[in-house]
Amino acid sequence: MNISSDLPDRRPLVSISIPVLNEAGNIRILYGRLTALADRMADRCDLEFVFTDNHSDDETWSLLSEIAAGDPRVRAIRFSRNFGFQSSILANYLHTRGDAVMQIDADLQDPPEMLEQFFALWRQGNHVVYGIRRKRPEGMLLNLIRKCGYWVIDKVSEHPIPRDVGDFRLVDRAVINAIAKLRTANPYLRGMIAGLGFNQTGIAYDRDARTMGESKFNVSRLTQLGLTAVFNHSTVPLRMSSFLGIVILLGSLVGALYYVALRVMRPDLPPGFVSIQLMILFGIGLNAFLLGIIGEYILRIYRILRSEPIAIVEQSLNLQAGELKL
Repeated sequence: MNISSDLPDRRPLVSISIPVLNEAGNIRILYGRLTALADRMADRCDLEFVFTDNHSDDETWSLLSEIAAGDPRVRAIRFSRNFGFQSSILANYLHTRGDAVMQIDADLQDPPEMLEQFFALWRQGNHVVYGIRRKRPEGMLLNLIRKCGYWVIDKVSEHPIPRDVGDFRLVDRAVINAIAKLRTANPYLRGMIAGLGFNQTGIAYDRDARTMGESKFNVSRLTQLGLTAVFNHSTVPLRMSSFLGIVILLGSLVGALYYVALRVMRPDLPPGFVSIQLMILFGIGLNAFLLGIIGEYILRIYRILRSEPIAIVEQSLNLQAGELKL
C-alpha cells in the first residue's frame, strides 16, 4: 500500500517534533538545518517545526520566541515545569498537524537530513520508520548498559521492541491517532509504538557526538527509563515473583525435611541459631523485593486513575487557544 495515495491531492504536511530542555546552544543551528531541509524538500512536502520546552531555565524559550515571530512554521509550547522527556514527546505529538511526524532531539546527534530517507519509506507504505543506531559516541560503560538494557527490554516485553533504537523516527498520522487513545501516566513511546503494530521498518545510521550543551541522560535516568519500559510492557516481573515464591517455598520444605532428618540422625548437633537468622533475613528481603515489584504495577494503576494531564502548558507560540490539547 502506498500511504500517499490515501492523502488528498496535495503535498503532504510533515511535522518535525522537537522536545527541548536547556538547548539554547543548539536551537539556531538546528533551525538552520531544518529550514535548509524544508527548502530541499519543498517539491515533495511542506514542513512545520513543533517544539515542546520542558521548562528550560536558560535562553531556550526566548530564542524560540524570536524565531517563531519570524517564521509561522515554528510552533512551540512551554510547560509549567519539567514533566519528563517521554511526556514531552507525547505532548508534542498531540500538537502536530502533519500527515506524518518525525521525532528528533535538539542535540543534533541525530541528523534531521535523514527525513528524506524516512519520507521515501513512508511514501512506500511504512507507517513507522525508525533510525537504528549503528554506533554512538559514548563511553564503553554507558554503551554496554544501553545494549544490555535494550536486550532485556526486548526479551521480557509482550511484543518485540527494536534494539538500538531511540526516539528518532517518523510515524504516520494513523499511529499518532492510535497513541492518543491510549491511557498511560508514565509513557514509554518506543514500546507503545512497537506494540501498536502497523508496517514498521528501520534505517541504520551512525549517531554524531553532542557538540553543545549537556546530555540529560545519565546512568540513573537510563535505569529509570528502562524500568518504565519493563513495567509498562511486560508482566514478566509479576510472573517471576510468583515463580520465585514457589521455588523458595519448595526450597524451604526441602530444607526443613533435611534439618529434621539431620536432627534425628545427629541429636548431638548444636541448635542452628545462625542459619535460622539468615533464613529469616533472607525471607524478609525477598518479601520486600517482591512487594516492591507489585507496588510498581499498583503505582501505575493509581496514576492512571488520578487522570493527571500529560503536561501543563504555560505559554505557546503560533498556536491558537483552541489548538491546545493539554
